[in-house]
Amino acid sequence: MFKINDYVVYGSTGSCEIVDIVREKDISDNDTEYYVLQPAYHNNITIKTPVNNPKVLMRPIMTREDVLSLIATMPELEPILASDDRHKNESYKAALKTGQSEEWVKVIKALYMEQQERLEAGKKLAKADDDIMKAAEKNLHEEFALALNISPDEVLPYILEHVQ
Repeated sequence: MFKINDYVVYGSTGSCEIVDIVREKDISDNDTEYYVLQPAYHNNITIKTPVNNPKVLMRPIMTREDVLSLIATMPELEPILASDDRHKNESYKAALKTGQSEEWVKVIKALYMEQQERLEAGKKLAKADDDIMKAAEKNLHEEFALALNISPDEVLPYILEHVQ
């Protein structure tokens, strides 16, 4: 169980702070405990989710050591590859939904490589792929920023400085 002020990754929402834990009656009139979450970098929304919600992945954010270890392994991580566009899109979306930083890196790597190929051909990345890449980068940068105690805008330069 998490505590108030803990930072967690909440599904595809990304990094959130637990701002409260409340007990309320649910639809079936049972007493249920809820986490009250606020996205770490977007304080204009609040999320309330049951403490024992099996439908949405919720995990603690990575530690500084975990982030540094992941950064060190980034060059060896294989990008997600798929045979056709439909399977590729499904693979990327599934990787995003895992809530796992390593999977986000694989998506970003794959889409960055595709973006480079398309730029060389004078084309842009497909809108759906661009949206997925932005979501993966947002989630990764926000989690890394919290773990490293820097701003999300400083994450990419930090990674580039520390990656071989």
